[in-house]
Amino acid sequence: MTIDHLDAQLVALLAAEPRIGVLECSRRLNVARGTVQARLDRMTEKGVITGHGPDIDPAALGFDVTAFVTLHIRQVAGHVPVADQLALIPEVLEVHTITGGGDMLCRVVARSNADLQRVIDLIVDVQGVVRTESVIALDTLVRYRTLPLVRAAGG
Repeated sequence: MTIDHLDAQLVALLAAEPRIGVLECSRRLNVARGTVQARLDRMTEKGVITGHGPDIDPAALGFDVTAFVTLHIRQVAGHVPVADQLALIPEVLEVHTITGGGDMLCRVVARSNADLQRVIDLIVDVQGVVRTESVIALDTLVRYRTLPLVRAAGG
């Protein structure tokens, strides 16, 4: 889907002020309320906007350690059964299939390094996981972001 400059402005406004209403968006962007609602509905329907919930900082919940865990899996049943089991572990935030030396990459959080070992043990216990390799993130210099991409796509 392509987006235009108004779509990009709307997304940027909602990202900056997630609690703003449709009416206030229309006022600030100087367009009709129906235009804002229609564009939000279209971008949601097309999968550009995927959520409206609050962003959560795991560290604020006591999960101070972030790690990236590469999984090597048995290729017999594929990735989906492994991913389904990984999704049951609350500390597993993301799971991606990858190219290269491993088969899957997980972003996980833990309360401490010792707790990270517990999380990795849970991952290794998943049927189909052969072994893991872990890298602990020391700091996050650029947080997950999409606004630069939205601005570029919107012209």
